[in-house]
Amino acid sequence: MFGVGDDPARCSFASIALLLTPPRCRSTVRAAIALPLALFLAMNNAAKKTEPTSPSRPMKGSLPPRMKVLYITTLNRTGGWLAEAFAADSATQILLEEVVGVTSALAKLRDEVFDAVIVSHEPPVLDALDLVEGLRAGGNEEPMILLGSQRPHEIDALCYEVGADDYCCVAETTVRGLLWKFARAIERHQLQRENRRMVQADRQRLKQEHLEAQRLLEQQRLLIADLEVLKNPTATSEQGDVLTEFDDCLAKAATAAVDVPLNLPEPLVNHYRELLRTYVIMGVGNLTNEMAELSELLAASEVSAQRALQLHVTVLEDLVQGLGSRSARHVMNRADLLVLEVMGHLADGYRQRYFERRNPPRQKSLPGFDSGSAIRVAA
Repeated sequence: MFGVGDDPARCSFASIALLLTPPRCRSTVRAAIALPLALFLAMNNAAKKTEPTSPSRPMKGSLPPRMKVLYITTLNRTGGWLAEAFAADSATQILLEEVVGVTSALAKLRDEVFDAVIVSHEPPVLDALDLVEGLRAGGNEEPMILLGSQRPHEIDALCYEVGADDYCCVAETTVRGLLWKFARAIERHQLQRENRRMVQADRQRLKQEHLEAQRLLEQQRLLIADLEVLKNPTATSEQGDVLTEFDDCLAKAATAAVDVPLNLPEPLVNHYRELLRTYVIMGVGNLTNEMAELSELLAASEVSAQRALQLHVTVLEDLVQGLGSRSARHVMNRADLLVLEVMGHLADGYRQRYFERRNPPRQKSLPGFDSGSAIRVAA
């Protein structure tokens, strides 16, 4: 009746509106209702068209817009037919260069860069398997596809063994299929180059981290030697003022290269080694009881701050050398936090011992037996 759509709800709404309207005004109401409903239907249809059909559908692949291809062939099969086939398929622009023979191919690959290489397999005139194997051994990394008359199942395995990317039979391969094999081979070689660059960058980063760790360990050893000079200011100089020796202690320690032996019990060294390994894994705040026990053990053994730092550097150096190809930055960061925490606990332990020695516990006298009463009784 209304003619604005097939939805019953919309038609019933329009019919009710017209029934409630006087006859002389129904034409105006009909026009006023038809326009919004028509707009609503148009917007609804547009939304349905733009709605995604499948969110998990993979994206379509795309060919490179332009490819430079080298075609290595013989005099028996020139590349004119291949150029015409590529020109007939307008999926991508192919710049095809043709060379005849192995010598011309080697010269062309030496002077220019190609996106892909097609090798015509026509033994014994041109054995593409031997040619590709020689090119791969010489360091050539261009994607290479063999093109011959043999069935793929007869030569596929040999093709992959020598380093070629794929094999195409002339009687079975289409131009579009050959283009897609080009695209996949180019993409694979690009991924290989990126992966190789990432591996080299990761190796350089690890090497740099190990060098940085060794440099930090050397600086910490110089710090231990500086503390030794501060402890014995006359040990590294035959004459001169004591103040001059204190001012010049850093240079003397660096030039003297004094290696102070680690005179600590072996169980203490092993205990600190296990604590360092656990601290590297667990981090700060998880070994509170172990840190308190270590500080008590160091204080009971009368280990100075210099000896504690020397113990830390010795154990850390062994741990870093055992990392191999793993990262040393995380270990060095956790080790720095550990030595700071150890020094804090050790300082608190010695401060507590000093306070106890300065203020020893005293037993109070019983009531009526103070010092004054004792003097009067003696008198």
